[in-house]
Amino acid sequence: MVDPMHFEARAEDYDRARPPYPEALWRELRDRGLLEPGHRALDLGAGSGQATRGLLAAGLSVTAVEPGPRLAAVLGERCPGAEVVVCRAEELERPASSFELAVAATSVHWMELDVLLPRLHRLLVPGGRLAVWRNVFGDPDVRTPFRDRLAEIVAARPTPPRRGPDAEDVVVTTGELTRSGHFTVTGTSVWSWSTRLDTDQVRRLFSTFSDWSSQEVGAAAHAVEGLGGSVVEHYRSWLLVLDRAPVP
Repeated sequence: MVDPMHFEARAEDYDRARPPYPEALWRELRDRGLLEPGHRALDLGAGSGQATRGLLAAGLSVTAVEPGPRLAAVLGERCPGAEVVVCRAEELERPASSFELAVAATSVHWMELDVLLPRLHRLLVPGGRLAVWRNVFGDPDVRTPFRDRLAEIVAARPTPPRRGPDAEDVVVTTGELTRSGHFTVTGTSVWSWSTRLDTDQVRRLFSTFSDWSSQEVGAAAHAVEGLGGSVVEHYRSWLLVLDRAPVP
């Protein structure tokens, strides 16, 4: 199992290198009525605040939970309007019905759902909602010379990393989030998009991936150099909207 605290050592790179979530995702959240100004939102595994910033910009009151002290410090600097709590999501203590919305942005796969989901059910108001989303780095439906080179790097690993159920699979994640009966899925959306990255951006980005070694990061950057110094990286982003079940 890879260590989620890997991100602590890369706090600044994480903040600078990770791409923002697509605007289509934020439109979907607005259209579904999740971004109500004045509502109380809980951002779980907030990292350096990529999701927190969007929630604050929409006018929500945000409590951002991040277990890594260095990332939490960056989060506090980037999002001075948020309450930052340094702890694991599963350990957060708040009164019942403290929030209208909880979100987990590219973070829920690090959490113990058997502990987290009952706690979230108590923390959310009746009718409260949970939004879970993530950026998938490398759209599996798009093949490029850069992706072919990355596949070669991964295939050369002596032992592939193990993270349990596929964290990038929206169907798997849906099952994990609903099996306890605390939440029901009411909406699923998927978007494909792309962005151009140069060699340094790839090096910074891949250094934030917890299952990539420094040698592999160097090989990915070298692949970009061999392809002209920049590549178009294709992404897939998905969103799950879940309602708090009346009775768990």
